[in-house]
Amino acid sequence: MDTLDIAFAEARRFLASLETRPVASRGTPDDMRAPLPAEFPETGMAPNDVVRAIAAAAEPGLTANAGGRFFAWVKGGALPAALATDILCSAWDQNAVLASTSPAGAVLEEVAGRFLLDALQLPADASYAFVTGCQMAHTTALAAARHAVLAAKGWDVEARGLQGAPVIRVLANAIHHSSVTRALRLLGLGSACIEPLTGSKPGQVGADELRAALAQAPDAPTILILNAGDLNIGACDDFATLCPIAHAAGAWVHVDGAFGLWANANPRLSHLVAGVEQADSWATDGHKWLNTPYDCGMAITRDPAAHSAAMRMTASYLTSGGPVRDPMDFTPEWSRRARALPALAALMELGRDGLAAMIERCCNHAAAIYDGVTGFEGACGIARPTMNQGLIRFDAQDGSNISDSVIAAINAGGEAFVSGGSWNGERVMRISVCGWNTNAQDVARTVAAAGEALASLR
Repeated sequence: MDTLDIAFAEARRFLASLETRPVASRGTPDDMRAPLPAEFPETGMAPNDVVRAIAAAAEPGLTANAGGRFFAWVKGGALPAALATDILCSAWDQNAVLASTSPAGAVLEEVAGRFLLDALQLPADASYAFVTGCQMAHTTALAAARHAVLAAKGWDVEARGLQGAPVIRVLANAIHHSSVTRALRLLGLGSACIEPLTGSKPGQVGADELRAALAQAPDAPTILILNAGDLNIGACDDFATLCPIAHAAGAWVHVDGAFGLWANANPRLSHLVAGVEQADSWATDGHKWLNTPYDCGMAITRDPAAHSAAMRMTASYLTSGGPVRDPMDFTPEWSRRARALPALAALMELGRDGLAAMIERCCNHAAAIYDGVTGFEGACGIARPTMNQGLIRFDAQDGSNISDSVIAAINAGGEAFVSGGSWNGERVMRISVCGWNTNAQDVARTVAAAGEALASLR
């Protein structure tokens, strides 16, 4: 049997098991190590044996996030065309760094970028980069922001670095994702540079608060970071109000749209992110609502010159793509796989109508899970989904918070997988629905599992 045939057979077996296998992994570390050699082999193994051994080792530790009952950590599955194209990318093994190293990778990435901007209703002339995930999307976009705000003060950060540079102010929604913080660390700005902003509405920056913060240092190079869908309640900032305020003060506006930016692809939900196209940069992730395999984040900027200035590197042995865009000019990597192709496949498989329908379906399922679970005695609704994120607290009969215990019981049962979090100082269960294949039966099974877990603990 051919080695690829063995790999495909193992992949098909796993995908076929998603409806019946426990969503959470069940194996111990020892279970996963057992099928593998205990030490580095003195003699190489046959390829077929290697694939079988690794498949056996992974099996007890696999989480079924590709299925329809995984509602933790904002993970989608992988659409059929995106998954199949991702396999082709590995088989082709293209280095999509330059048009000269992979003409196919560069040209198809251009098409993927054009479709992406159209789907998200962002400026058609914006630049884009396909990176490993939203962490690197933030890093890439904020590097462009760093370049732009310092260049406006006459400082070439790419040549001179940050030593002696004007100090950059970073104003950010107080409820920002830790990947934003790490991006600022990677860029040499440090996590302490963040000045958190709040407002009168949960999870949203207030206009008065922003004006006051900008007025404190009107001449400082400034970056404002806003949310399109926060991790807990899916809150979105008022971009239509805040972006003009920031721009009037000369600030660069960056949007964390890891999943929430995709609301702009649905006519019923786009009002939640109204004005988001007025920002200067955006970060999002394909493995969330676009349902691509992992390794597919997107950084988008309104200022292609700043984007390229922050990323571009030349060498005598590199060949320019000429009329074809060189991906390397916009990404932080040299060697890179053709990760734009699964995104292109997903966008083509869904189309505008299919993408909008999938997003709306996920939101409806999130609301149905929330409504079903909060119908049980001891389940207290904290935030009903306005998008695809919701929060529920679970209480024992004595009033004590047992949310973490209920979450653990649900996950141990295997019917669904959920995660916890903290909101206003109390532990809660988070609902996050991003999977293209989640259906009404998955919702019913999850609600029933939550009810059984809660009843067993009260």
